[in-house]
Order: sequence, then structure tokens, then C-alpha cells
Amino acid sequence: MKDIDVITIGRAGVDLYGAQIGGRLEDMGSFDKYIGGSPTNIACGTARLGLKTALISRVGDEHMGRFILEQLGREGVCTDGVVTDPDRLTALVILGIRDQEQFPLIFYRENCADMALCEDDIDEAFIQRARAVVVTGTHLSHPRTEAAVIKALDLARKHGLRTALDIDYRPNLWGVAGHGDGESRFVESAQVTGKLLSTLHHFDLIVGTEEEFHIAGGSTDTLAALRRVRENSAAALVCKRGALGAVAFDGAVPDSLDDGETGEGFPIEVFNVLGAGDGFFSGLLKGWIEDAGWPTTLKYANACGAFAVSRHGCTPAYPSLEELEFFLERGVVRKDLRNDATLEQVHWSTTRHTHTGGDWSTMRVFAFDHRLQLEEMPGYTPEKGAAFKELCLDAALRVKGNDNGYGILCDNRIGRTALHRASGTGLWIGRPTEWPGSRPLTLEPELGLDCGTLQEWARENVIKVLCFCHPDDDAETRAAQEATVKRLYEAGRRNNLEFLLEVIPSKAGPVDDDTTATLIRQFYAAGVYPDWWKLEPLKTDAAWAKAVAAIKEHDRHTRGIVVLGLDTPEAELGESFAVAARHPLVKGFAVGRTIFGDVARAWMTDKIDDTRAVSQMAERFSRLCQVWDAARVDAAAEKMGEDA
Repeated sequence: MKDIDVITIGRAGVDLYGAQIGGRLEDMGSFDKYIGGSPTNIACGTARLGLKTALISRVGDEHMGRFILEQLGREGVCTDGVVTDPDRLTALVILGIRDQEQFPLIFYRENCADMALCEDDIDEAFIQRARAVVVTGTHLSHPRTEAAVIKALDLARKHGLRTALDIDYRPNLWGVAGHGDGESRFVESAQVTGKLLSTLHHFDLIVGTEEEFHIAGGSTDTLAALRRVRENSAAALVCKRGALGAVAFDGAVPDSLDDGETGEGFPIEVFNVLGAGDGFFSGLLKGWIEDAGWPTTLKYANACGAFAVSRHGCTPAYPSLEELEFFLERGVVRKDLRNDATLEQVHWSTTRHTHTGGDWSTMRVFAFDHRLQLEEMPGYTPEKGAAFKELCLDAALRVKGNDNGYGILCDNRIGRTALHRASGTGLWIGRPTEWPGSRPLTLEPELGLDCGTLQEWARENVIKVLCFCHPDDDAETRAAQEATVKRLYEAGRRNNLEFLLEVIPSKAGPVDDDTTATLIRQFYAAGVYPDWWKLEPLKTDAAWAKAVAAIKEHDRHTRGIVVLGLDTPEAELGESFAVAARHPLVKGFAVGRTIFGDVARAWMTDKIDDTRAVSQMAERFSRLCQVWDAARVDAAAEKMGEDA
């Protein structure tokens, strides 16, 4: 059964990308961490384009190895072929962006895990599942990894798979350039040329830059090098020419590169050339696997390469299929793609799952981010508040068990220990930023005037901000609140954090079926695109329909809506759940005081102990989860009845 489109084989490492642009690597002060290595990048890039992909490689049995495996999972890449090596460390690359031409780069790959790939790691049954195998040049540089690659290629040929080579020549990794020459792309070497020529017959597709074909063909004359490659392989040859695009040759190499097959190119501003080739190859593979023809295939490749050179990082820059289709239909609006707000919104909203992972199609959230309400309780002290929030977390985890779709809202001021302990548990984690009860909206002082401390947040934390607002607010109040929300929202995007906007109009004025929908449109008009909306339990189906329509008009990729509680009794919440559950965009609830209010008051005054507090909160939370799940089932049954 062919359940995999493409298997890539070779390097798997972690890129530590300098966050400062234009300086020396020596002067970098901070780094962003991304998945890396050409085969790994290509696997992720093709997965984003809708192909079913897998990787064969090795990673270390440590934090970076686990990061790669987890990130591959978030990207949708099959890791059945990735071996965890108990004796070697995961490869690292430290790199930066100096300008359009210079990208200082250091490989930390001494005896690294992926270079321990061996023939035993190549499973015939796994290869047989795929339609194509892709290898990159680095793993032909060592006898052990070469043997693994050749075995995979022989098995691919045996079972009728397509085979492709990304020459991916890095002189440093072939031992013909020093450690300080990581950015070097070409050093002549008869030994490397000989090794490549001896393997070219294995491939149906060979891809490289002009310099890479120079090393493969043993000549710095591109046409001569291509002809030498052609003498050793009947493969389709794709030569990348930078700003000139790319050309493909199925048969004899003509007298001019301009006579090759071409595809549409895209005039864009180059920001970062690192990883551009892997992005290009990802788009190329989509067209090649789908037999789209060279004009379309090269158009895909050129577009994906354009995205790659326009953004920071390698894999994070690559487009989703929806983003690619949007770009090809709309075209280039501004050449610096990373500053195209519309395009960046499509990119973020269709790839954000790669930052946090998780299946949040159902949201059952225990909200205990309350601060003022606890501080006003008899018996409260900061120490007791922190301890109580740990009990809330215990209750949430008890209800969650090993299931998905559960979360918490927890603050960093009183609930810091619980907030930090929640990381890595599989819970969705929302973290408040507003000063409790403020109107006009004021943010917690710990965020700083520019919200700069968001860079310290765990990536899985979701920014939550509550805004008491109403369509009838005066212009000054509305402008001030929207400016605060937008400042926080933009800071969140800079730090790759998801954003939840909670709006409560009922505390600021009378409400009807149009109130919430009007507020939603106002925030979108202000340039705020929340990943999540947290809304009051609207009383009518018409109010929910209007709110949902307002969101879909502006952002059909939104994560969805959660219903808040406002200390509402369980029975009333059940009624509101029944109405909300009719709308698929409403994913669940985020309820707090209904679950913990009475328990907190009793615990703060020592009327109940820890065990009883956790049990009571877990029971209430579990009951609300059951009420929501039942409401969703009833809504689905009602819909089926209407459609029958």
C-alpha cells in the first residue's frame, strides 16, 4: 500500500538562527530555534503542500532530538524511519543573516547522530510504502551513510519508486573546507566529483544550483558540467539559476541554458537565501510527484523558493498549500513578502499548528486565571493563592487524563508555579495579560510598555486579554482600547504566540443580538485577527449566528470560539451550551468560578482540605465537560434530522 508520497533521507538537525539581521555571527545576542537539515526541511515543506511525507534519519536521545521528533509530528511528517541514537548528539547549526549574499554558518556535526545512519536503518517494507525517495548529497560523503543511501535507492528501484537527488553540496561537510567556511557553496574536488558521478545513474531527477552541477560534472562551465552529468544519468535535470529562475532538461543538454523548460518566476526582495533551495525542492516535488508538467512544476518551485528567501528561518518560511494557491492566484503585491500583511495572515493561520501542536477541535477549559476575585476572599494570602491554583491544575489534569481537548487559563502573578508546571502536560494553556477589571483596558505591568517580556513566555502559552467594551463606547475609549489590544496582538505575532481576545459588552452597556457581532467587526477593522475568541454565553441562536458570520467574513481560518462562564450556575450554563453547540465554530467553553468559586472560599478559610478541594473541582469540571459534549452530540443529531 502506497500511503507515503515522499521519503527523504539524510540530515536532521537543529538550526540556531541569529535573531539580529546585518551583524556578524560573533555579535549575535539571541537565536531562534528551528528544525533543520535539507532532507528534514524538504519533508516538512512537502508536507505543508499536502503530500504525505516521511524522513529516514537519526537523532540523539536528548532534548534536541526530541524537539525534532515532536516538530516533525506537528508538521505532519511520518517519523517511523527516524532512529533515536543513544550514543550520539543531534547535529546543530549556528547561523546568521549578514546581508543578501553573506550568511555566516557553523556546522556542529562531529560524530553526530544523523551521520551514524547505516544499512540496518533502511527497512524494505518502509521503502515499499512510498512513491518516491529523495536523498541529498551530504550522505554520500561517508562510507556508512553512503551504504544506507545506496540500499534505499536499490530498494526503491526494486519496488518501482521514483528517485531524486538534491546535490546540496556543502564543501565543509565533505571535508574540503574548514569549520569557519560553513557558508561556502563551492570548492573544486575531484574526489567529490568522482563520488557523485558514480551514483548519478540511480536517479530519475537531479536538482542543483549551477555551482552544484559544477561539482557533480567536474567543470566550472555549466553546460559542460550538465553534459557530463547527462553522460552518467538519464535523469531529468533541474538547474537553479538564482534570480533567473530554473530550467529543466529531460533529454540532451542544449547549447544554451535559456533553451531549457521554464516556469513562471516571481520578482521579490531577497531577505535570506538560507533554506531557499529546500523550499524550491519542496514545490518542485509537489509538481513532479503529481506529473503536473515542467511549467507548473517549476512555477510551484519558484514560488516556494520566493517564500523561503523572504522570511527568517528555513522550514518556518515554507508555505502551506492554501498559502501557495492564494499567492499564485493573487500575485506579488509587495516584493518584501514578509511585510505583506494579508499574505502573512494566511501564512500564520495555516501553519500555526506547527508552533503549538495539539488537536483543539474541542475545547474544555478550566479557567482559574482570576486574580482580583481570589485576592478579595477572606483568608487569602499570596502563598495560599499560589497553592490553590496548583490544586486547580491538579483537578484539570485529573479530568484530562490521557485525552485531548482540555485546557486551562492561569496567570503568572498568583499562579506562576501552576502555570509553569502545566507546560508539557498536553493541556492548552491560556495566560491573561489584562489588569483585572480595567476599563479602559490596561495591561499587567510585567508585560512592559512594549510588551517586550512576551519573548520570555513559553511558546505553548496563548495570550489572553479581556476587554470590557461596547459598540456605544465613545470614540476616545474605543480608540484607546483597540490600540492597546493591537499593540499586544502585534507583539504576540512577533513572538509566535497565539492570541485569544475576550470581549464582554454586558458589563459596559445593554446588549442585543447584534452587539457582539458589531464588536467583532470593529476589532477586525482595527487590524486584530485573534486566533481564538472568548465570548459571553449569548442568549439566542440569532446572536450566535451573527457573531459566527462576523468572524467568518474576516478570518475563515480562526481557531474558533470558547464560551465564558461569568460565575453562571451550572444549569444556566447547560442551557447556553445547548444554543452555542449548534454552531461548529464554537469549540467549547472556558469556565472558572462556576467550578472553583465555592471551593476556593471554603479552602481559604480552612473548611476543606486539599484532597476535598481537588475532588470537588474535578467533579464540577468533569460534569461541565459532559454537559458540553452532550450538547454537541444533540446539536449534531438535530442537524442530521434537519438534513434528512
